[in-house]
Amino acid sequence: MSLRTLPLLFLNLGGEMLYILDQRLRAQSIPGEKARKDEWTDVDRKRVMNDIITTMFNQKFLEELFKPQELYSKKALRTVYDRLAHASIMRLNQASMDKLYDLMTMAFKYQVLLCPRPKDILLITFNHLDAIKDFIMDAPGILNQVDEAFRQLIETYSCLSAGEFQLIRQTLLVFFQDMHIRVSIFLKDKVQNSNGRFVLPISGPVPWGTEVPGVIRLFNQNGDEVKRTEFTTGGNYVAPQREGSFDLYGDRVLKLGTNMYSISRPVETHMSGSSKNLVSHAKENIVPNPLAKEELNFLARLLGGLEVKTPSETGFRLNLFTTDEEEEHAALTRPEELSYKVINIEAMQEPGGQAELSRILGEMEVAEPRPESTEKGEDLLALMDAL
Repeated sequence: MSLRTLPLLFLNLGGEMLYILDQRLRAQSIPGEKARKDEWTDVDRKRVMNDIITTMFNQKFLEELFKPQELYSKKALRTVYDRLAHASIMRLNQASMDKLYDLMTMAFKYQVLLCPRPKDILLITFNHLDAIKDFIMDAPGILNQVDEAFRQLIETYSCLSAGEFQLIRQTLLVFFQDMHIRVSIFLKDKVQNSNGRFVLPISGPVPWGTEVPGVIRLFNQNGDEVKRTEFTTGGNYVAPQREGSFDLYGDRVLKLGTNMYSISRPVETHMSGSSKNLVSHAKENIVPNPLAKEELNFLARLLGGLEVKTPSETGFRLNLFTTDEEEEHAALTRPEELSYKVINIEAMQEPGGQAELSRILGEMEVAEPRPESTEKGEDLLALMDAL
């Protein structure tokens, strides 16, 4: 497992989350002069996007995120995005949050599968950050936060070898390997099968730095080419025009990671039968982390400089389904194994707050730990509501 994977996973999934929220908020927005008190306006949409992006790119949080570390568990990572989605006046119920996370994970999984070469995962990340900057063009302070994340990405990943990027890609694929959720956009475009598995193309541009397949060359012991044989390939391959830019500004060339929701169309998710069976046999319990006290203290230090927001009782509700009835039906029919329970603990900045957090966790009633469970971040990331 690569210890440099977490920042790329976090930023790309966060980018997909912002794409979806922006599309749904635009679809439900009402002109300001016509909107009732409980209805969305474009001002509300911008406020939600700004608040979430501000939290996502908090400087202290990014500093810790970029430190070499193992990936968090699926449940812990889901908790992070639950907290991010509720960092503003927006409120999602369980079914809409489940759908949001399904769309995020399947979109990025598809991008990782299709990236021409492992290093292009960085270009996918840059595409997400370029789009995020477009959301906040009128907020220069937040824009500077995103630019700083750009610089950290360039500093951290520009010196990595092709082998290290391959390890990052394999780590991501292992993380996504049991997720086979059907998404209507992918099904309609015929890039996903009815069982939730993606269809990989056999045509298109080859990775930068490689040649179009179709020629076999034989060399002698001196390295001179002595024979050339051509063969017919099963696809229609072309050479790439140029390499995408890995600079702060530039043409990324690669389109993976751009906003596929910019064209309005309904997006539905469905759990495939094979996934239901797989998840039912691999049900995760809420278990204590053997290093819980140290990790709680670590997170308390991390969150100590952040402003603690109290969720508003009158926050605006966002529905990711077409109607309320669809949302209620999804909540009732979703397998219990896929519903995430979140523990809300306020990260206090007062003296002794770290010890108090550890004490609270120690008094919590939790399931008996499984012998093999040593997942990092299982408990501590449930505190992300403090963001």
